[in-house]
Amino acid sequence: MSDIPTQPNKGFIAAIERTGNRLPDPVFIFIWLIGILMVVSLIASLAGLSAIHPVTGDPVDAKSLLSADNLRRLVTDMPTTFTHFHPLGYVLVVMLGAGVAERTGFLGAAMRAGVSNAPKMLLTPIVVAVGMIGNLAADAAYVVLIPLAGVIFAAAGRHPVAGIAAAFAGVSGGFSANLFPGQLDALLFGITEAGAEILDPEWNANIAGNWYLIMALFFVYLPVIWYVTDRQVEPRLGKWEGGTVADTDEPISGPLTDDERKGLIWGALTILAVIAVWVFLTIGPGTPLIDHDARPEARMTPFYQSLVAGFFFLFLLSGWVYGHITGVIANHRDLVRLMKESMSEMGYYLVLAFAAAHFVVMFVWSNLGLILAIDGAEFLRWTALPGPLLLAGLLILSGFINLFVGSASAKWALLAPILVPMLMLLGISPETATAAYRIGDSATNIITPLMVYFPLILIFCQRWDKEFGIGSLMAVMIPYSIWLMISGVIMIIAWTALNIPLGPGAMVDFTLTGR
Repeated sequence: MSDIPTQPNKGFIAAIERTGNRLPDPVFIFIWLIGILMVVSLIASLAGLSAIHPVTGDPVDAKSLLSADNLRRLVTDMPTTFTHFHPLGYVLVVMLGAGVAERTGFLGAAMRAGVSNAPKMLLTPIVVAVGMIGNLAADAAYVVLIPLAGVIFAAAGRHPVAGIAAAFAGVSGGFSANLFPGQLDALLFGITEAGAEILDPEWNANIAGNWYLIMALFFVYLPVIWYVTDRQVEPRLGKWEGGTVADTDEPISGPLTDDERKGLIWGALTILAVIAVWVFLTIGPGTPLIDHDARPEARMTPFYQSLVAGFFFLFLLSGWVYGHITGVIANHRDLVRLMKESMSEMGYYLVLAFAAAHFVVMFVWSNLGLILAIDGAEFLRWTALPGPLLLAGLLILSGFINLFVGSASAKWALLAPILVPMLMLLGISPETATAAYRIGDSATNIITPLMVYFPLILIFCQRWDKEFGIGSLMAVMIPYSIWLMISGVIMIIAWTALNIPLGPGAMVDFTLTGR
C-alpha cells in the first residue's frame, strides 16, 4: 500500500482519518471499556444508583463488578459467556454455508452473469442492483463485482471509475438494502437479542425482522444511486477517453464457461428446492415450523428461528452443486475443506466476539445498562419527541460513529445494551432500533478511509487512473453518502410514522408485558 498517493493532510476528512487511525483495534476498545465499566460500576454501587423496573416495580440497584460474586462469575462462567453470545452461533452457522458458495465461485459467477450482458442504457441500475444483492456474498462482492463494473463501463465507452463508484455504493453504501435477509441480519439481530433480553428475557431474535424494510430500501436506493452516478459523479469525472487497465495485463473478467453457466442454472434450481422444502415444513402435514400451541402472535416463532438454518442449507447446497459441476468440488473431502477454510477466516471475528460478549454480559451484571435505559427513556419521554424523530437521531448517530469505528458488529455491541431496552421502554421494538442503526451505519461506509475495503477500492480506481488518490475517492463517494443518508432518514421516519411491519411478525411498536 506504500505506493498509494495521498492528498494533503488537511480538512475534515483528513481529521477523520487521523482520529480513526489513533483508535485501538475494536478488540482492545472492548477491553478498555470493560476496565472502565468495572470502575464505574464500583462508583455507582457505592453511590446507591438505582431505578424502578417498569414491569415488576422492583428497585434495580447498580452492582459492583469488583464484588466477590461478580469476580467469581467472571472467571467461572468465561466459557459459557463466550459460547452463549447470541451472534456467535447465528454468524458461524450462516458462514459455514456462505463460505462454500463463495469459495466455489458460485456467488462470483452469479454477479458476473448479472452484469456482463447488461444493456448500455441500463448498465448503471443493473450494476447497482447486483451490488446490493451481492452484498450477501461479502468479500466476493468487493473482489469480483467492483473491478468488473469498471471493465464493463470502460467497454461501454463510459468512465470506469463511475462504474467502480456505482458498484461500491451498491455493495457497501446499500449494505442495509437487499431482497433477502443474510449474514448482516444474523449478526445484528444476535446482538439485538442480547440487548432486548436485558428488559425482556423472553424476547427471541428473528433474522427476517427487517425483511420488508430492506426490500423497500432496495427499490429506494436503486434510483438514488443511479441518479447520483449518471447525473453527478460521471459528469464530474469527465468524458472517458478510452484506454486499458493501468500497469497490468492481468484479465479482471471473462465470459462464463459452459460449466459455469450450467452450474449457475443448477445452483439456482437448488435454491428453489431449499425454499420449497421450507415452505413444505411450514404449511405441509404436521407443520413442524409452526407452534399451534403458542399464542397467535408467537405461532410463527419456530419458522423465524429456522431461517438461520435455512440460509445455511441454501448457501451450502447451491454452492456444493455449482462446485461439483464446475469441478471445484470433486468429493466430500473438498466440501469439508471449503467449510474449514470459511471458518479459518472467522478467526478475528471470534476474538472480537470474545471481548464483546464479556462487555455485554458484564454490563448486564452491573445493572447499569438497565438503569441507563430506564432513566434515558424517562428523559426522552419528558422531551416528548415523536418516535420517528428519535429513530432518525439514532440513524444519524450510527452514521457518524461509523466514520471512526468501521466494524458494524462492534458498534452495535456497544450501543445495543443501552439503546435497545431504552427504546423498548418508549414502545419502539428491537427490530425498529436495529433498522435505524443499520441504515445509518451503511450510509457512511463508503466515505471513511477506515473501512476495511477502502484501500482495495482505491487500488481498483488506480488501475485506470494512476493519479487517483484517497481524496479523489472520497470526493467521488460523498454525494452517494449524503443522498443515502437523506433517503434513509426519510424512510425510517415515514415507515415508523405509518407503523408498517418491518418484517414477518415484526412491528414498529412494542409493548412490554405488564406495562
